[in-house]
Amino acid sequence: MSAPLFSQELAEQQLPRRQLLKQLAAGGLTAGVLGSSLLQSKVFAATADQATTGSNAVAANAPLKGNIQHSVSRWTYGDLSIEALCQLVKKLGFAAIDLVGPADWPVLKQYGIDSSMCNGAELNLIDGWSNPQFHDELIKRYRAHIDLVADAGYKNLICFSGNAKGLDRETALQHAVKGLSQILPQAEKHGVVIQMELFNSKVDHPDYLADSSAWGIELCKRLKSDNFKLLYDIYHMQIMEGDIIRTIQDQHQYFGHYHTAGVPGRHEIDDSQELNYAAIARAIVATGFKGYLAQEFIPTPTTPEGRVLSLAQAVRICDV
Repeated sequence: MSAPLFSQELAEQQLPRRQLLKQLAAGGLTAGVLGSSLLQSKVFAATADQATTGSNAVAANAPLKGNIQHSVSRWTYGDLSIEALCQLVKKLGFAAIDLVGPADWPVLKQYGIDSSMCNGAELNLIDGWSNPQFHDELIKRYRAHIDLVADAGYKNLICFSGNAKGLDRETALQHAVKGLSQILPQAEKHGVVIQMELFNSKVDHPDYLADSSAWGIELCKRLKSDNFKLLYDIYHMQIMEGDIIRTIQDQHQYFGHYHTAGVPGRHEIDDSQELNYAAIARAIVATGFKGYLAQEFIPTPTTPEGRVLSLAQAVRICDV
């Protein structure tokens, strides 16, 4: 058996899934959130009775610390309705969902949930700001969406570089600067922050241009606007370049938002993967960051309760 990847301190933060299950049941998560059979099943009751006790029990019942603003990406919990996901995040102790568009904002407002990263202005992930062919349509869509985001009282709006499609990186940078410069005055006026997500081009998004922190940081420097930041996706950047904590320490002023997921596989952020997310979260907090860290892993359990426990555990790991 190989040595554990995480320290004892981190291990204590990773709450046993049975214990979290017991906590969620005690908190009254509805069958509508967790699945119709969960709270009624004898299996659930038996499992909850076997939950462990001790130091982890204190952590399981403690409120979140408040040093990290937690969120979860909507698409990773697409098995739940938006209403059920709102109920779930409230029960888990935080109040934000990433990558939600205008159609679902009324439901978020009903539950007091922030749309921590708005979407819907983009064309797709491959036709982006680095190609002038798409500028006219992107400018029209983003100008309309900036107004929608501001009117709703939200702040962050995602964007994408798109794929290179034969462009060299310097030419692509110049195109991105020219296009984004036409929407940033409006974003600045309304207090909206345009955030370009960094992807890996090695595994998930072949040919994507913003596949390194250096390329994105250079774009930030040329745009010279506090209303343009990078969405630093930790999973993607671990695949492309590693050195996550040092990059956060040295370049955090360019990062307006963070996403998580386990490497390799993009699944849970527990000790089944190679990143120490508790240490990464501490590094983020140490920079004075006040934005959101959003869970964007793909849960592996096949049951509703298992997927809920994956999210609950991930939030606790990052709640430093």
